[in-house]
Amino acid sequence: MTLEEERKYDVSPSFVLPELAVADARPAARAAVTLTATYFDTAGLRLARAGASLRHRVGDALPWTVKLPTAAPGVRQEISLAGADPTQPPEALTWLVAALTRGSPLVPVAVLRTRRQRVDLCDAAGTRLAEVADDTVEVLSGTAVPRTFREIEVERTGGPAELLSAVEERLLAAGARTGGFTPKLVRALGAAAAYPPDLLPPAATLPAGARAADVVLAAVRGAVARIVAHDPLVRLDEPLPDGDTAVHQMRVGVRRLRSDLRTFKPLVDRRWAKPLRRELGWLGDLLGAARDAEVLRDRLRATAAADPAHPTDDRDLAALDTVLAARREQAYADLLAALRTRRYLALIDRLTAATRRIPLTPAAAEPAAQALPGLLARPWRRLVRGAKGVPGAPDLSPTAPDVDWHQVRIHVKRARYAADAAATSGDRPARRLAKALARLQDSLGEHTDAALAARTWLALAESHPALASTLTRLAEHERTLATTTRATYPAHWRKAERKGTFLSLRV
Repeated sequence: MTLEEERKYDVSPSFVLPELAVADARPAARAAVTLTATYFDTAGLRLARAGASLRHRVGDALPWTVKLPTAAPGVRQEISLAGADPTQPPEALTWLVAALTRGSPLVPVAVLRTRRQRVDLCDAAGTRLAEVADDTVEVLSGTAVPRTFREIEVERTGGPAELLSAVEERLLAAGARTGGFTPKLVRALGAAAAYPPDLLPPAATLPAGARAADVVLAAVRGAVARIVAHDPLVRLDEPLPDGDTAVHQMRVGVRRLRSDLRTFKPLVDRRWAKPLRRELGWLGDLLGAARDAEVLRDRLRATAAADPAHPTDDRDLAALDTVLAARREQAYADLLAALRTRRYLALIDRLTAATRRIPLTPAAAEPAAQALPGLLARPWRRLVRGAKGVPGAPDLSPTAPDVDWHQVRIHVKRARYAADAAATSGDRPARRLAKALARLQDSLGEHTDAALAARTWLALAESHPALASTLTRLAEHERTLATTTRATYPAHWRKAERKGTFLSLRV
């Protein structure tokens, strides 16, 4: 997978490409080429309307390409594969866009023939920094050409962002027009491809006087967007640019949505929400198994490196990593198998529909400012008082078993998600509480990870006696980390408790 960053410009048929020797970059023209691409989509253009595409382009070394949108305009993820049959997309790419197509058949929807004149912008050493493509595009219908348009694409291939701005200045001075980032396919298909996507994004801000229903919809849209956006990245199994993993982010989306549906229980039709939470739980368990295996591998390396006075034997470390890698591979295989089932596609279909309409109760019509504090008070009350044998956050003892610490963390997370949701309506006390709870959640998360690792190392010591000495030492180190985290807990909790003072009358 690569990131494609480009800018597009509309130009007239008579446009003359200006001199492009800018910002110390040297232009080098390349031979013109003709590219013929067939685009595949659902009958309802689900991919195009979502800003994605799947095409076969004659002449490319890897002729099949999927492009997926990102949050940044003009930046898309690009994945290319080989494929012998130009009429049938490779199965891997079909599944890569399954969260958008939801299993609907892919059919040819457009054929574009592009006459491309390229100019590379290189540094003094000949390294390519950017590519300027002058494209004349013909939309084909059999042998007829009902529509033609011309555009300039400027793609960054390693140079600084300032280079694109310098090129843009030259192009605009020569008569080019910026028109936003509109893919060729969307221009070719016209109005049908410009309809809103099936999966509606959350609003950036809620209006003053928003209803509780608006907050529910915003929360659902945000969580579903996270799940769907990370679906193809989970399938690719590549790390994210910030070092995180797609499995982790998709799991966060699932957990947040389950928690929000729990928080908004009085506002949402139970007959709709209960089975949806059950299916999210199924998916969350699969993601959790893969994520736990990721965390354990990371902690193995980190813990081994954290005690230089007692270095871990490289052979022991390699043997343990092999064991954990196999565990992660099995969990990941189970996850991938689930993502290729009708059950999963049905879940995604329901989530997509939920971004448009949610069955609500009459209470959802209340102003958010009136409804949300009471809803936030419920998870806050569980956190403060405890529930079902779990101690309340103020009563959590340094000697309590790991399970109690983990359960308190779950209550912290639920209260935090509820505060996040309330904050979307402009509730400043809720926003401050959410930030404090996030810090507390991070601290308790470190405890959970350390405790899980310690138990895992001791369990592996029993099944791998040759590695028992190393594993016991690693487990001791993790227990020390867990104890340290427990010691810092009271200070973190007091800060969160102060931020939750505005809820005290409701508790």
